[in-house]
Amino acid sequence: MQIAWIGTGIMGAPMARRLLRAGHQVTAFNRTRARAQALAADGAAVADSPAQAARAAEVVFTMVPDTPDVEQVVDQIAPVLKQGTLVIDMSTIAPASARRLAQRVAEKKADFLDAPVSGGEPGAIEGTLTIMVGGEREAFERARPLLDQLGQRITYMGGAGSGQMTKLVNQIAVAVNLEAAVEAMLLATRGGLDPALVLEAIGAGAAGSWQLNNLGPKIIARDYRPGFLIKLLRKDLRLLNEAARETTTPLPALSLVTALLEAASAQGHDADGTQALAAVLAAMAGAR
Repeated sequence: MQIAWIGTGIMGAPMARRLLRAGHQVTAFNRTRARAQALAADGAAVADSPAQAARAAEVVFTMVPDTPDVEQVVDQIAPVLKQGTLVIDMSTIAPASARRLAQRVAEKKADFLDAPVSGGEPGAIEGTLTIMVGGEREAFERARPLLDQLGQRITYMGGAGSGQMTKLVNQIAVAVNLEAAVEAMLLATRGGLDPALVLEAIGAGAAGSWQLNNLGPKIIARDYRPGFLIKLLRKDLRLLNEAARETTTPLPALSLVTALLEAASAQGHDADGTQALAAVLAAMAGAR
């Protein structure tokens, strides 16, 4: 298929690469051109604008940082959308915005799916992402063969915005489990235990989680290279707190994690992986 891929960062680049390797023709765009150019070795064409990328596309994917970024991309591609074009946003944005974008795209007789993902950079590389999809069911069925190239668990959640609301629910569990993993590793270390042995002992039991098992070794090694950025989790929690206010839902644990992530940002960790939250607690504990 003729595919436009807009946004080739930590997640977007390996996802686009999987489609290229599956035999699809991909035209990539990124605001930093060099990041899109890196896909040329895999056979991608590189566009100078989102509209140029989308002009001949049957399917347009977007994977950009925040709600305003997706809205800007849709504004730019809307004039070139053809009847039947499928626009699939895999960013994490506000559910209300996803509903508005679906209406905007429908005015062009095209279809819009909100299809945010979970699984981080390893899932993007390996094609094992969890994908939560909102939009028209018929559009979802058309998109399914492509989504199967990107993810392992793909769930249709309902109408426009449903995928994004599901992703926000997902991020509650991600953030709170991250905090639990960081606290567990800190106490293990300060309690005189070998934290690697602690991971081995508890990782397969009731305490096990993706965050503990995947980020625990990085926390122990103080390896803060990003698979998912602190600044992006902060953005997701901003959306979550907005949703909590709109639905009058109390999320007390999330309030604590939000405050700690703000502290991580203030300490210069925005461009680090989310496991850098461990550095904040270590500083609070006076640990080296």
